[in-house]
Amino acid sequence: MNRSPFQPDQIKIAVIGGGTGSFTLLSALKNHTKQIAALVNMADDGGSTGQLRDEMGTLPPGDIRQCLVALSKAPEVRDLFNYRFEEGSLKGHAFGNLFLTALEKMTGDFVSGVELASKILNITGRVEPITLDDVRLVAKFSDGREEVGEFNIGELDFAGVRPELRLEPNAQANPVAIQAIEEADVVVIAPGNIYGSLAPALIVDGVAEALAKTSALKIYVSNLATKPNQTDGFTVGDFADELERLSGTKFIDVVLYNTEKPSDDLLKRYAKAGEKAVEIGELDQSRHYKTVGAPIIAGTIWSSQVADPIAASRTLIRHDSVAVAQCIIDIYNQFKKES
Repeated sequence: MNRSPFQPDQIKIAVIGGGTGSFTLLSALKNHTKQIAALVNMADDGGSTGQLRDEMGTLPPGDIRQCLVALSKAPEVRDLFNYRFEEGSLKGHAFGNLFLTALEKMTGDFVSGVELASKILNITGRVEPITLDDVRLVAKFSDGREEVGEFNIGELDFAGVRPELRLEPNAQANPVAIQAIEEADVVVIAPGNIYGSLAPALIVDGVAEALAKTSALKIYVSNLATKPNQTDGFTVGDFADELERLSGTKFIDVVLYNTEKPSDDLLKRYAKAGEKAVEIGELDQSRHYKTVGAPIIAGTIWSSQVADPIAASRTLIRHDSVAVAQCIIDIYNQFKKES
């Protein structure tokens, strides 16, 4: 294959996830290595992205945009790509989403558009769709009911129930994404919504198999908050176990989790939003993965533009990107020493 995602001179890191969680990790990991491949969930169908998919027939740009912005070395262009219109017929649209949609139309395919945007944004590493198929997420419940669409599924109340997920049509992995997993020194599963952001990447045909086979160290960065009506009561171990159940393979080597109690202000905001801090719970040492705890919570409450109702509905708490990135590097260095 002539389009390798990596060069051989530095630690090679592949990050799998969606928008906000990957954005947080990539923003700091780019300061440790130039060899980064962001492998992005392509089932997003809410907000600006969903409207562009429906009206323009393009692949979803939103999570790709966030990863491009995270890896960019051009501050002014980063701000431009994240700018959201707050009035008129473009209200709610991020400029970067519109730009990526235009590039896909202009170049004739999504990958070429992303590569051109990568040059314009002067990014470190590369951003790759996990699949190039136009897919929708489907959740099936034990009573036989099915719900379609990532955004729709994200709004459902199914607390205590763990649905089966699939993509329609059946999605084939982007070969470059698989190559990145195979060649990486570290594969990081970013924090994010289990059912709407992470699973849609992991259930693409070929991804779980590549994760099971690769010699890379596979680190899952656990969520900080539960999602109301879906992951209520989940502990650190529950999140990791659910990821592996949905992917169909036990691939995780290390789970990195937060040990720092959120501030009283954050806890009050949690309660108002219906969220709760993820409890550490019983981390059974007989599990096949190691667990590493560290203070990795950001000290400030995250906020978004008013014009972004999707982002505004997401969790108020964020990982400390610098702390998480350093933990990932430290875990890998310890792994190398022990190998």
